[in-house]
Amino acid sequence: MYKALDHFDFDHRLMYVRNIFIFSLLFLVAGLVYFQLVKADEYVDLASRNRLRMIRLPSPRGNIYDANGVPLAVNVRTFEIRAYPMDIRLDEDYESTANLFARHGIPMTSEDLRERVERQYVAPYRAISVVGNLTLAQVSDLVMDDEFSRRLFPSPVWRRIYPAGALAAHVVGNVGEITREELEDQRDLYYQAGDIIGKNGVELMYEGELRGTVGEQVVEVDSRGRRLRNVNYNDPQKGTDLNLTLDLAAQREALRLMEGRKGALVAMDVNDGAVKVLMSLPAFDPNPLTWGISAREWSALSGDPDKPMMNRVTGGAYPPGSIFKVVTAAALLMEKTVDPGKTTVYCPGYFRLGEPPRTFRCWRRSGHGSENILGALRDSCDVFFYQNGVKLGIDKLIEWGHDFGVGEPTGVDIPGEVSGNIAGRDWKRRRWSESWYQGDTVNYSIGQGYLLMTPMQLVRVYAAFANGGRLLTPRFNSVKKPEWRDVKVSKANMDIIRRGIRAVVASGTARVAGDYGVEVAGKTGTAQNSHGEDHAWFVGYAPADNPKYVAAALVEGGGSGSSVASPVVAQMLSYLLEHDK
Repeated sequence: MYKALDHFDFDHRLMYVRNIFIFSLLFLVAGLVYFQLVKADEYVDLASRNRLRMIRLPSPRGNIYDANGVPLAVNVRTFEIRAYPMDIRLDEDYESTANLFARHGIPMTSEDLRERVERQYVAPYRAISVVGNLTLAQVSDLVMDDEFSRRLFPSPVWRRIYPAGALAAHVVGNVGEITREELEDQRDLYYQAGDIIGKNGVELMYEGELRGTVGEQVVEVDSRGRRLRNVNYNDPQKGTDLNLTLDLAAQREALRLMEGRKGALVAMDVNDGAVKVLMSLPAFDPNPLTWGISAREWSALSGDPDKPMMNRVTGGAYPPGSIFKVVTAAALLMEKTVDPGKTTVYCPGYFRLGEPPRTFRCWRRSGHGSENILGALRDSCDVFFYQNGVKLGIDKLIEWGHDFGVGEPTGVDIPGEVSGNIAGRDWKRRRWSESWYQGDTVNYSIGQGYLLMTPMQLVRVYAAFANGGRLLTPRFNSVKKPEWRDVKVSKANMDIIRRGIRAVVASGTARVAGDYGVEVAGKTGTAQNSHGEDHAWFVGYAPADNPKYVAAALVEGGGSGSSVASPVVAQMLSYLLEHDK
């Protein structure tokens, strides 16, 4: 009996050992299948990554030229020192590398270096920029240092420069290193940390065309990270060049005309919307922004009370003052509130409204006497527009304002454009929880009160009168097709207003604008400024009988539009027409 039990126990143990052996064998086979078949590609890839390094090759951006082929934005060769994160992400590496740079006049702490590496880190085998914007002499000096590590290697890169500097800054814009926020907003996989991207102006608006296509170099390295051979190389593709409608010579003339003043000057072709001049002052030099400025320098620039980075032509909204009277006149004529052959208003120098009466003054305190619509435009008679504006009503004024693009972006192809403010009943109720009063309409009829427009919007309005009723979309891209929509003003009423603003220069408030060898039609404006002296406006086109260009000048705190702004526009128009010859 005991022998039988011993035999049974031995067989049981033998079966147990056999099962363990079979289970172990199956486990090993399963592991072999998993690693050799299921995970084969992944581990081959990991092995390759241990010996392969990938270097991203940024593409040179497309150049930007003015209307005459003068370069506004081009690329120059500089150098940067690169490394692989897996080779440099140790404290002692950060410290020794930072000390190396410091000895050669490149200020960088180990913490700066750590932050730069971590910001660009994508994968341990993908090269990143350790320090950039180096000259060939600086790179040679570094490489000759005995402590220059083999883990670092120099690489040529393209950098952007702007030969025109501040002269075209608000149009061309600038580039800079992509921020974390911009990287998160990108919907494609083109960009990586450390890449250069358009920040404003044409550089931002046409980023997709200008940026080009990046290349990539794959190299094989040994166990110490030393390069053995090139495995693959894809050339970076240069971005598309861009030719603008902007005329740099005319820009220089605009700067001369506006020098020492704060404001804006813009000129456009009345037939196709090509913007020839855009000058916003004060301006800024985009070159330091592209190459990198300190936090203190950026704070001083962005916090400057004169706002040099603000594009006043498209991003500055101001009361238009009397230059808005052409829109009011079109509404009065089209709604038949005014009969051009019969309606006259006597101007004693003031207009009284309501009980108890509130007095609204004309700019000429002694009055203009009896005025029809032609005389009211020529003399800029406020009382004529006060009285008839109230008859017309704010709702019709806003309706015709919309027809001329008031309160909407013009669609110009640079970023940062504002809509201005067309105001009205609903707007005032939402903004101030107040009703609209007739006194508000009185101010509105002469371009004051809550109404705000940009110089670009006003150029567009006057271009519509110059070309017979086409409200153009301003453009800087020379290959972009002209776009417009028609305004609803009849040809007969257009002609009346054109005669009126032609008389402004011939015998009215802007006679000084006729002294520069070209016949100009336009309108002066003096707009109230809550921060000081009134703003001076003038918008006009030339030649008056066959318009080619329209221009607008705004001088902040300039006072009188007739004596300050109108000569600027007249000289700008004269220059453009002479330049064409």
